[in-house]
Amino acid sequence: MIQDKHSQPYFARLWDVFASFFLLGWTSFGGPAAHLGYFNQTFVQQKQWVTASQYAQWVALSQVVPGPGSSQVGFALGYHRAGILGAVAAFVAFTLPSFLIMVLLAQFGHHWQQEAMFEAMVQALKLLAVVVVADACVTMWRAFCKSKMTMFLAIASALILVMMPSAQMSLLVLLAAGLLSVLLLDTEPKEHTSLPKISLAGWFFFIAVGVFVASFFFSQGLGQLFADFYQAGALVFGGGHVVLPMLSSFVSDSVSEANILIGYAAAQAVPGPMFTMASYLGAASAQGNIWLWAAVATLAVFLSGLLLMLAAQGAWQKLSDNRRFMAAVAGLNAAVVGILLAALYYPIGTSSLYSWLDILVVTLGFVWLIWRRPSIFLLIISFVLVGLLRYLWLPNAF
Repeated sequence: MIQDKHSQPYFARLWDVFASFFLLGWTSFGGPAAHLGYFNQTFVQQKQWVTASQYAQWVALSQVVPGPGSSQVGFALGYHRAGILGAVAAFVAFTLPSFLIMVLLAQFGHHWQQEAMFEAMVQALKLLAVVVVADACVTMWRAFCKSKMTMFLAIASALILVMMPSAQMSLLVLLAAGLLSVLLLDTEPKEHTSLPKISLAGWFFFIAVGVFVASFFFSQGLGQLFADFYQAGALVFGGGHVVLPMLSSFVSDSVSEANILIGYAAAQAVPGPMFTMASYLGAASAQGNIWLWAAVATLAVFLSGLLLMLAAQGAWQKLSDNRRFMAAVAGLNAAVVGILLAALYYPIGTSSLYSWLDILVVTLGFVWLIWRRPSIFLLIISFVLVGLLRYLWLPNAF
């Protein structure tokens, strides 16, 4: 049963949003697909803030709107739970941990040394990402792949993306799935939960476009940094792996290639959104206070995608009563399942499963999650302990 958000006082809801996303911001390793698995586990299955149908629509929407996919879904979840302040709280809480790590890395990275114990814990959390994404695949398959057509779309999408993994191919798969569903899926979906109404959707779109146009008139210092990073965030489809090289090119004159490579690697290793590569580059290229430059770069690269997510949701809501549009939604939902299945194999599985022991840990964790439904906090603590035990048992493996 979906939790009635009005049964809880507003500021209690706001704090719940912040606290939930802050914990996930410290522990969500594995990239955007893994983040979506964590969100599904936490907000759909455990807290029951939204229905599986609503969540799948946000995921599909985030794939066709430029910007950081998992952060856009988190922003929408926060907005649904506690309005615009909830959206801001979700974004800040989920982004803050990786922001802090990336800025400190830019400031003190040359003093850091690789620690085997830390690597063991990171590896354990990467295995946890495999478990939660696998669980998301199972639950979303059950919810959205009930007909032969939707099963076909999910499997075909997964196979195409395994063979040709790219952000552009993900977008093409979604578009093809939506078109095929409009043409061939002649049964109206039996269950559909509308997304919440966005009363200022038009204004969000106007602000996003207005700032984009204005950014071309910024040409110096902090303003130039904001302009470059805002344009990158507004034009990128496919998330972090696509935006990282774009951001790097903007600061290549002021940041050494070695430092760019360190930031590139760190963005893929730290928890939370990969777009916080902007935090590192902003700090590394600072001509003044590095925290201010990092904050401006971070806000710039995220802002457009978050505004466009709410604007697009408003347009999506207006179309939700159209039978053919909802047939397309059913196809998009099935394609999203395929995208998650492909991501479970690559890059999540291929970058996490190195030995029979990894496979055993993932299998036991998955069975535990399916059977007992432990809280995300208990899962995190358990996998961290597994990592520590492996370090003590096999210290030379890391």
